[in-house]
Amino acid sequence: MKKNYDRVRTIAITSGKGGVGKTNITANLACMLAKMNKKTLVLDADVGLANIDVVLGLTPKYNLHHVLTGERRLSEVIVAGPGGVKILPSASGIHEMTDLSRGQKLTLLDDLNSIKESLDFMLIDTGAGIAGNVMYFNMAAREIIVVTSPEPTSLTDAYALIKVLYQRYAKKRFRLLINMVRSAAEANKVYLRLSSATDHFLNLNIEFMGYILHDKKLQEAVKLRKALVELYPDSKASLCVKKVAEKICEENPEYDESGSISFFGEKILGNECR
Repeated sequence: MKKNYDRVRTIAITSGKGGVGKTNITANLACMLAKMNKKTLVLDADVGLANIDVVLGLTPKYNLHHVLTGERRLSEVIVAGPGGVKILPSASGIHEMTDLSRGQKLTLLDDLNSIKESLDFMLIDTGAGIAGNVMYFNMAAREIIVVTSPEPTSLTDAYALIKVLYQRYAKKRFRLLINMVRSAAEANKVYLRLSSATDHFLNLNIEFMGYILHDKKLQEAVKLRKALVELYPDSKASLCVKKVAEKICEENPEYDESGSISFFGEKILGNECR
């Protein structure tokens, strides 16, 4: 029976700069999608500095490193998170994970393809910046959400990330999610600033995905190692995450490129991202 790969939406959640809340957004968005009865897997692709498991209070026995070294199968590594979210944890503090080999990438792709059939969404929490692994996992996804904050350095680095993915790897669709804003007006101002730059210098239009309001409840959730949307579902930030999840679920994207995990080996491995 042929697998229906097009049914699974692979979404990379990425950033040009660390510290913008990308991992927290990924974790909470996954939990919110699960609340909407969507089968969701989070791939912690911040290899070497992984912390999705920490954010969600999980203590996995095995991680992606065990898969890539052949010690464990993927099915043995995936753990259950809040609300039935599936988590593929990565390794933290292992230097060799920061630059995956071609063989390791092929191993991961083969294993991911074997589980895609049972998913609605695969969220890929990438590392920050424009290093090889970050580019690789962004290319794996059919959709890219770039997370930024209002800080000028965050915007500059978000622009740099978009520029590299567009000019070097021919990615054409980017959606901007702005975190830690004080108001919708501030979010709109940030979006206009970045979209003006991409339009003027790259001749590229980026989409406004939404925003997450600054919320003190988030720090409480982080300290308790719980998802904000589970602990404080009516908080300001949780309601923003809900809007983003609803927007994603309402979409029915038609892809004009084979940029999913299932086609990744054929499309990218001949042109290594390093």
